[in-house]
Amino acid sequence: MNILHACVLGLIEGLTEFLPISSTGHLILAVRSLGIAQTEFVKSFEIAIQSGAILAVAVMYWGTLLKSWEIGKRILVAFVPTAVIGVIFYKFIKSFMFNNVLVVLWALFVGGIMLIAFERFHREKESDTQDLAAITYPKALAIGLFQTIAVIPGVSRSAATILGGLALGLKRRTIVEFSFLLALPTLISATAWDMFKCAPSFKESDFLLLSTGFIISGVVSFLSMRFLLTFVKKHSFIVFGIYRIVLAIIFWLGMK
Repeated sequence: MNILHACVLGLIEGLTEFLPISSTGHLILAVRSLGIAQTEFVKSFEIAIQSGAILAVAVMYWGTLLKSWEIGKRILVAFVPTAVIGVIFYKFIKSFMFNNVLVVLWALFVGGIMLIAFERFHREKESDTQDLAAITYPKALAIGLFQTIAVIPGVSRSAATILGGLALGLKRRTIVEFSFLLALPTLISATAWDMFKCAPSFKESDFLLLSTGFIISGVVSFLSMRFLLTFVKKHSFIVFGIYRIVLAIIFWLGMK
C-alpha cells in the first residue's frame, strides 16, 4: 500500500460514509480492485480512516451537542447495542468479514432491493418525530439495534439507521441527522478499539498513510454530509438502491 492508495481510499471513505451505500463495502471492493494485499494493516486502515468522518460530524454539529445534552443521551442509548456487538464479534468481523467480497456484494445487492422496496411503500406522516430531542429512548435504542446489522460489510450503517428511523416514525431529515450524530461514538469506539489492538505493530510509514487517509476522508465527508442534507429535501433513496444493485452486479460479472 502506498500514499496514492491512501488518497484514493480516503476519498472513497469520505464520499460513502454517510450515504446509504456502505463505506466499508466500497473500501473492501476498492482494495481488491487496486490489487492491494489485504494485510492486517490494510484492514485497520479501512477502519481507522473513518475517524475523518468523526471530525466532519464534530465540525458540523459541535454547537448542537454542546447545547443539548438531551440529544447526547439519546445518541449514547442508540450506541449501546453496537458497542456490545462490536466487542463480542470484533475478531470474527475483522478476520472473516473483511476478507469476504461475496458477503459485501450480497449485502449491497439485497440492501439495494430493500431500499427501493421501502421507499415504494413508505409514506411520511405529519405526526412523525421532527425534533432530535423528542426521539424517545425506546426508539433510540431500536435505531441502535438496526445499526448493529451494519457490522456486516456492505450493509451500510447509514442505510440501516435511516431506514430503521423512518420505519419508527421519524422525519427524513431528523433520522439523517441522528445517523450523522450516532456516527460519533460508533466510529470513535471502532477506531480506538482497533488502534489499541493493532497500532503497536504498525511501522512509522503506516502512520503517514493513516494521516493522509484521515485528512482526505474528513474534508470529503463534510461535503458529503452537506450534499445528503440537501438531497433528502426533494428526493428518496431509490437512486442509491439502484446504484448498490448495479455495483454488485458489475463486480459479480468481473469475478467470473
